[in-house]
Amino acid sequence: MAAENIAYQVNKSGNMLLNLKYISLGVLVFQTTSLVLTMRYSRTFKEEGPRYLASTAVVIAEMMKIAACLLIVYKDSDYSFKALNRVLQDEIMNKPMDTLKLAIPSGIYTLQNNLLYVALSNLDAATYQVTYQLKVLTTAFFSVTMLGKNLGVYQWLSLLILMAGVTLVQWPTDTTEEVKQELSAGSQFVGLIAVLSACLSSGFAGVYFEKILKGTKQSVWIRNIQLGLFGSIFGIMGVYVYDGQRVKEHGIFQGYNKFTWIVVILQALGGLVIAAVIKYADNILKGFATSLSIILSTLISYFWLQDFVPTSVFFFGAILVITATFLYGYEPKNISDPSKA
Repeated sequence: MAAENIAYQVNKSGNMLLNLKYISLGVLVFQTTSLVLTMRYSRTFKEEGPRYLASTAVVIAEMMKIAACLLIVYKDSDYSFKALNRVLQDEIMNKPMDTLKLAIPSGIYTLQNNLLYVALSNLDAATYQVTYQLKVLTTAFFSVTMLGKNLGVYQWLSLLILMAGVTLVQWPTDTTEEVKQELSAGSQFVGLIAVLSACLSSGFAGVYFEKILKGTKQSVWIRNIQLGLFGSIFGIMGVYVYDGQRVKEHGIFQGYNKFTWIVVILQALGGLVIAAVIKYADNILKGFATSLSIILSTLISYFWLQDFVPTSVFFFGAILVITATFLYGYEPKNISDPSKA
């Protein structure tokens, strides 16, 4: 009976982790889909007055993330401010070297978040989303080189199929005249450099953060507080350097509207969801969830933004992406040796 109880508890724990993994991936799909659509719309929405500053949006999102993590840690501390303060002292102030390790991925994440605003301000949605999926390959590369992961034949094949599928799904189609005029105002070259840099930084920072998370018993929420603190510092420096004069003239919240706040909230949520995905899954699987969200965002953009018309190429690409998703998680069964039977 004792053995059966242990087996039951192990099985229950395994099912719980599996559920957490897929729940976090599902939320990530929703968050990524909503963020891409609202960010694109918020950067192209025609409104009187100055457009909101991406640098300030990044800082506010980081502060929201810190606040959310503090609330979670406060809850885990039995709603005691004294216990919360002790946890922050023990895990952050009394471990300066561990805290400083987060400065590297935090700085890269802050840069990446700013680059995405630049990319979506200068590239059409199709070009942006196709190119940004290169982060799946950069993540795989850094996972192998930094974490020593061994990807099987099926996983490498699934990566290739994924890239082919995403490319077909987001194959550029004829855009409306209004969208063409809108894109001509921006710089395609600047947008391309921004999204390529974001792909490289995303892969490195994600794997680096995964290595830190899985190499310590520290709470993922504490880690996010540390990331947010450094991210806020780097973000404020960016605001001062690049947009200091405009902030002085029109204020931090210039050009903010309801879509801007939705983008900020989704970006703050994204950091927490990604941290959970990294904790319960891995970065490459996170990339697949993001790729699936592309299909949804493309369909929604057809009805909302009306700048995409689905074709047979789109549907074929969607099948490839779904196939790649299942192929990545496929593990061939070991054929037992009959001589040992």
